[in-house]
Amino acid sequence: MAGTNTLMTLENFINGKFVPCNSYIDSYDPSTGEVYCRVPNSGKEEIEAAVEAARSAFPGWSARSPQERSKVLHQLADLLEQSLEELAQAESRDQGKTVTLARSLDIPRAVQNLRFFASSVLHHTSECTQADPAGCVHYTVRAPVGIAGLISPWNLPLYLLTWKVAPAIAAGNTVIAKPSELTSVTAWMMCKLLEKAGVPPGVVNIVFGTGPRVGEALVAHPEVPLISFTGSQPTAERIIHLSAPHCKKLSLELGGKNPAIIFEDANLEECIPTTVKSSFANQGEICLCTSRIFVQRSIYKEFLEKFVEATRRWKVGIPSDPLASMGALISKAHLEKVRSYIKKARSEGARILCGEGVDTLSLPAKNQGGYFMLPTVITHIKDESCCMKEEIFGPVTCVVPFDSEEEVIQRANSVKYGLAATVWSCNVGRVHRVAKKLQSGLVWTNCWLIRELNLPFGGMKSSGVGREGGKDSYEFFTEVKTITIKH
Repeated sequence: MAGTNTLMTLENFINGKFVPCNSYIDSYDPSTGEVYCRVPNSGKEEIEAAVEAARSAFPGWSARSPQERSKVLHQLADLLEQSLEELAQAESRDQGKTVTLARSLDIPRAVQNLRFFASSVLHHTSECTQADPAGCVHYTVRAPVGIAGLISPWNLPLYLLTWKVAPAIAAGNTVIAKPSELTSVTAWMMCKLLEKAGVPPGVVNIVFGTGPRVGEALVAHPEVPLISFTGSQPTAERIIHLSAPHCKKLSLELGGKNPAIIFEDANLEECIPTTVKSSFANQGEICLCTSRIFVQRSIYKEFLEKFVEATRRWKVGIPSDPLASMGALISKAHLEKVRSYIKKARSEGARILCGEGVDTLSLPAKNQGGYFMLPTVITHIKDESCCMKEEIFGPVTCVVPFDSEEEVIQRANSVKYGLAATVWSCNVGRVHRVAKKLQSGLVWTNCWLIRELNLPFGGMKSSGVGREGGKDSYEFFTEVKTITIKH
């Protein structure tokens, strides 16, 4: 297209060097709808080069002590932190999120990921047992798996890329990472810091492109024994299919249809602002966002009035606006998909209380082509509706009443997903009962998105396979070996 020579052009990072590609794809600025960047359209050839680099680097990197690897991770964390503002601006432009969110959440969490795994890798212990009758001592050791294939999504680009890269290389693996082709810029910016941080060539390779071309080449490669993926269930099914002939280790963090259960004794002063945030933060493009809100009937009317009022105050604006609570959705196709759910809800007789098609969105002229929509609240909708069953992954939430504890647990569990849930109640006994019965990998009580990185993260049912976190990530990125010595 005309004027593409003025666009930012990314390059793959293989064996410590930036490598141009012979084919590129356009990347759009979600706030304007205009192309602003060119991303390599890589394939098998680039994956082969990355595998060769990662294979060559593995013996030297895996032989380093955990303390040496930890030092490198800390140095990379320092460099990211020094570039925080530049990275936040880039993340916002690339993904559509507000600069405020990127500055306060995405980039600080990327730094924290590196520091956390740099520290945690120094504190894992192995098992040992003595078998006196046989005159043996048994103990275990953990060794890095080899080349780790890491596929990260577009909603929290650097945040989730570092969540995978940090534990993988801390454990002594080398990696080939594929960020989303929709949000590749901050991964490319991180590559510029790797050498300065002391990461040897070939330890971290980043190959850009689409899932069908480069993602499948990475997943299907016989020399990549492990795949960590965050994304959609259909893609995960394809990864399982391609991995099966090679019996690969898989960690799959997939979608959610997360319920909030609000009992009549909930503190609404805390509950309402937190539930607005849990429904619409990052344009609703977080796998942990609340998309089904069950409210006990006695407080349903009061909750709804206050929730809609608070939602209308949730300002949609250009990502650079410091007063904006929400920016633009990731792409035109995704915006249309989210809108299609609202259209479907209308056709089923549901009521749209605020947001899309009800309120007016005001944007500057240059952002009229951007992928913006207002946070939307749906009521009078049946549990069987696709809006209550399927992951919408946008600023849309459904609010419905319930009567009893047993009923709401059954309804909350009636979807194929089981990632996260929130429970709002002052009754401690009830909180424990409900949390135990919810089919959910994470349950927050009277709060949302408070994470302790040591603890397991992941979902049940169609929300994924495996867990990530301090101990869980270390176990995933290593193989355990039992050694028996007769004395």
